[in-house]
Amino acid sequence: MSNAAAVPSVAPASGPADAVAHADQAWRTMRGMGDIQFAPVTPPPPDPPYVPPHWLEVIARAIGRVLVWLGDHVLGPLGLGLARGWNLLLLLVIIAGAAALLWLAWGALAPWLRALRDRRQADPEWTPAPAAALALLEDADRLAEAGQYEEAVHLLLRRSVADIVSARPDWVAPSSTAREIAGLAALPAAARRAFTVMADEVERARYALRAAGRSEWDRARAAYAAFALERLA
Repeated sequence: MSNAAAVPSVAPASGPADAVAHADQAWRTMRGMGDIQFAPVTPPPPDPPYVPPHWLEVIARAIGRVLVWLGDHVLGPLGLGLARGWNLLLLLVIIAGAAALLWLAWGALAPWLRALRDRRQADPEWTPAPAAALALLEDADRLAEAGQYEEAVHLLLRRSVADIVSARPDWVAPSSTAREIAGLAALPAAARRAFTVMADEVERARYALRAAGRSEWDRARAAYAAFALERLA
């Protein structure tokens, strides 16, 4: 194809014959120019098809045979087994999840449980000193002998609270009531019963306007003595 030379000009024709002659001359002149290509171009031959090496074909066939064997003997039976045992698989997953949660809970609670066990072993159950308990009972008995049963019960309760505050200040808050002290888990069972009985009698006299009598005093004294003088029994 041309991008430099121009086709030479031809004088205009004066008739049909001259026009044909001029056209033929112009055609020959253009065909004679060397920078214009008129011959067909032969395309280059295509690249030969890729032929993989023999060793690659051997490996590919071996991998294919392995995959077919796995599908027939492993993956296929495994899939059928999972489909048939789906309920069992779901149960196993639930059991494994529950076991993991229990393990995590134990890991979180174990230090606290060990500390609680060590504290209980190092800190025996609290009871008042026997001499102090006997002295308190003597003071309360004198009030009861004078017929002041309500004051006697109230004295047992008030002095018992003071003993706990003195011995275990971390158990009792300034706003703690006798009823709340009776519910302390750190107290021995006998102490909780004694506080419950004494708190009942004091609350009944204060809020129900029913004064404590001899039977109420005997009940409160027996509960306190069973707890406070346990070590002397």
